[in-house]
Amino acid sequence: MQVTDALIDKLSSLSRLEFDGAARTAIKADLERMLAFVETVQGVDTTGVEPLIHLTDELNDLESGAHLRSDEPSPPMPVADALRGAPKADSDYFHVPKVVDKSE
Repeated sequence: MQVTDALIDKLSSLSRLEFDGAARTAIKADLERMLAFVETVQGVDTTGVEPLIHLTDELNDLESGAHLRSDEPSPPMPVADALRGAPKADSDYFHVPKVVDKSE
């Protein structure tokens, strides 16, 4: 796959990001490096290698309590505490930018 200006434009549109000047050149170089890496990995002979399902062979032993905390209900966080760290909020809700455009 070749990284073209049209591909950069499409990815910019889909991700709602703008790339121009040096940023456009940098993102193009990064994408080319990522694709070259994927091509390198695709060339590796994996005959006889089992698919990796989990990163370790350890199991979560629920009886001994190993690895995961117990799943016990706790009181919810107060709304005021949750909203305190938000960049924009009113007394009851987080305010976020609109990300869905009905024209698409």
